[in-house]
Amino acid sequence: MDDFMQAFSVGLSAVNDFVWGPIMLVFLVGTGVFLMIRLKGRPLTKLGYALRQVFARSSIKKSDTQGQGDITPFQSLMTALAATIGTGNIVGVATAMTLGGPGALFWMWVAAVFGLATKYAESVLAVKYRVVNQDGQMAGGPMFALKNGFKVKWLGSLLAILFSLFAVIASFGIGNLTQGNSISEALQTTFQVPTWLTGIIVAVLAAIVVLGGITSIGSVSAKIVPFMAVFYAIGGIVCIVINADQLPQGLHDIFVAAFSPQALGGGFAGITMVSAMRFGVARGVFSNEAGLGSAPIAAAAAKTDHPCRQGYINMTGTFFDTIIVCTLTGLVIASSGLVGTVDPATGEVLTGATLTISAFSSGLGQIGAYIVTLGLVLFAFSTILGWEYYGEKSLEYLVKSDKVRFVYRLIFSVVAFFGCVTTLDLVWDFSDTANGLMAIPNLISLIVLSGVVVKLTQEYDTEFIAKERRRR
Repeated sequence: MDDFMQAFSVGLSAVNDFVWGPIMLVFLVGTGVFLMIRLKGRPLTKLGYALRQVFARSSIKKSDTQGQGDITPFQSLMTALAATIGTGNIVGVATAMTLGGPGALFWMWVAAVFGLATKYAESVLAVKYRVVNQDGQMAGGPMFALKNGFKVKWLGSLLAILFSLFAVIASFGIGNLTQGNSISEALQTTFQVPTWLTGIIVAVLAAIVVLGGITSIGSVSAKIVPFMAVFYAIGGIVCIVINADQLPQGLHDIFVAAFSPQALGGGFAGITMVSAMRFGVARGVFSNEAGLGSAPIAAAAAKTDHPCRQGYINMTGTFFDTIIVCTLTGLVIASSGLVGTVDPATGEVLTGATLTISAFSSGLGQIGAYIVTLGLVLFAFSTILGWEYYGEKSLEYLVKSDKVRFVYRLIFSVVAFFGCVTTLDLVWDFSDTANGLMAIPNLISLIVLSGVVVKLTQEYDTEFIAKERRRR
């Protein structure tokens, strides 16, 4: 049995290396480049318009004029951000800057720019091909775009099943177990809270929210996400201001390391432009999830009068996640001067949450550790809520049963407890692989149905944006 598990682990590691390796990363970013070109740069040039739509009264307040849907456009975005903004924004950025040098942050920005086009297109398709289920609720996402949009029906149906299967697996792993583990470790390290107590609290709170379905998740996310983002952002800005004298050197290191053809010296031995690009793009995509196909599931639930309106609103998730939150983390770390330094207590290079906590503490002392810890707890818990909805809708596609949905919600909440009290490396690797495999059918869908996205976008420009300009 031990030999089998070892062989399985080795095989899984090989698959994982491919899923998050150079070929897939080129596929992910390349799809964004392709879509940005086909859309004539609109996701970038209309970013301002998109941000105005997010905070428009019609987006935040419930209105009968918004069109069909279960939650407001703003709640849809917050649900997607709840699942997107997680440990990757704190741990992932630090890991990328350790393995790829400070230049990795620059390549995270590059991935995010083209990720705008990817997130826009997948959200447009999710609303375009969504359906009303037997309970009168919206159901949509890559699985429905594949099934209803592909002319080759058997291929679309097969890819839809694969996407849904991988999404359900990933919901328990990346969306639950790993997040619970991050919460319990953070609270135990900073506040000495027992992991079992954290597990009970997280499981109970998760159950209270998710048992209420998407309206409950959307409502709670609309409150938690803005609060946690502003809370973390204020702490990050204050820390950067305190370390302002080191910021110019930090920015210099970011841009020089991003294009350095030769290995850097000091604590960055062996790190080149290729390393910065690889880890920056990988962590950037992992953080904002553009191209993975998860966020469009939340987009499909929004009340909207046109697929492109919600496409523009949901694509700002990539902007908020990477350009705002990840950048703040990266600049705090860069201005701290701690990238590549060795922890005297362990003799190892600072990385992950330890590096981020040390960076915040360099400017804010113990308060910095509290900010990172509480930020990590809020980010991770909101991720659990968002991914429950993704997993539920994917399971709903695979198994047409009301009872399965309720059972899934209960099991998902219980699993959160085990995530807090156990460490299962194999589960992490398996769910990480499933998370990456979700991207393959979704990216195929985006390329095949890109013409539909372009047509809808041109229609929206003519019928909606032009009219809104005339009214102003």
